[in-house]
Amino acid sequence: MSEEITFNSLNVNENLILKLKENKIVKPTAVQAQAIPFTSQGKSLLFQSETGTGKTLAYLLPLVTEILNQENPKKEIKLLVVAPTFELASQIKTQVQMITDLKTVLLIGGAPLKRQVENLKEKPAIVIGTPARLLELFNLKKIKLEGLNAVVLDEVDRLISPELRDFTMDLLNAPKKHVQLIAASATITKSTEKLLADTKIKADGTVETKVETLFLPPEDVLRKRITHIAVFAERRDKIDTLRKFLIGEKPSRTLVFTSKLDQVENIVSKLKYKNIECAGLHAKIDKVERKAAIDRFRSGKCPVLVTSDLTSRGLDIPEISHVIQMDMPSNEDFFIHRAGRTARAGKTGFNIVIGDEYEMNKFAQLEKKLGLTVYPRIVYKGKLTAPEEFEDEE
Repeated sequence: MSEEITFNSLNVNENLILKLKENKIVKPTAVQAQAIPFTSQGKSLLFQSETGTGKTLAYLLPLVTEILNQENPKKEIKLLVVAPTFELASQIKTQVQMITDLKTVLLIGGAPLKRQVENLKEKPAIVIGTPARLLELFNLKKIKLEGLNAVVLDEVDRLISPELRDFTMDLLNAPKKHVQLIAASATITKSTEKLLADTKIKADGTVETKVETLFLPPEDVLRKRITHIAVFAERRDKIDTLRKFLIGEKPSRTLVFTSKLDQVENIVSKLKYKNIECAGLHAKIDKVERKAAIDRFRSGKCPVLVTSDLTSRGLDIPEISHVIQMDMPSNEDFFIHRAGRTARAGKTGFNIVIGDEYEMNKFAQLEKKLGLTVYPRIVYKGKLTAPEEFEDEE
């Protein structure tokens, strides 16, 4: 019988293990069990694992352990974590603060630059941010990386997409010494793998970083822990269908997705008109308002959050019981990431698509391609009902 893997056997710092226990985290997930040993050895690593499997702690635990184990460490930046969105960067900071009191600073675009410069004067050990703002502060010589141990690219496929690639690659070339590179995502393409395999983090053109790859076998969260439901509604009836469902089923915490930014406000206003407590979230909303909306949703004060695809990645709230997609996204990965906001941390959840005939056809195609089981339902008297049950009543 193989020995059980624990955080102790993975050589995670004892203080971090105590913090994990306080948060009812006592056993490593599969990705943590496999990624932590690689990272603890100082290897550069690209790893892929499904949403909700604990990727953030998979890199934070060994990298923070390394910082805490250093004798008489200087007060300088030891860990740089790069994320594609404000929401994901904020989520990572929350995870850091859950396990350690190390000084941590969040640096994201759209926030006052002067305040961030002041925060950097407090000599944080960990810096988390979006690539453009991090690079801006580095070029202004406000971020100093002489003592850096590691760079993490979280949701690496997004970070090397055309709109962010230049910022990300310039950041990778910023350190003046060899540093460890960790890159993680739920979806990694061959082009991402090749780009990172060819990337050399170096000081003088001679020191190279070989990036190991680790692809976790799928836990099949999408098929095994998420119930997929299709609800037909004409375009003009979609919001009313959503309203009836929310009032009738009273789900504990619901994340509603729409591809169109202007639809976020439209959905929110119509739900509020019917006295349904909800909040909206999209790229044009002020950062402070976005954070406030997420905090209210996370705390349970606001049970419904309506969002664009801005937050389909990185929003890690284990209590989300239902994801509702008000349209089918053009990109298959967006569908997977949207659905993956529920059934996190070992829980189960529901992914509901409210769509017209065109979208139901697209959903049927995706059902076949991804091997899903999709249950057709109608909203009858506020409850999700199988069509045949409705016919029997009639």
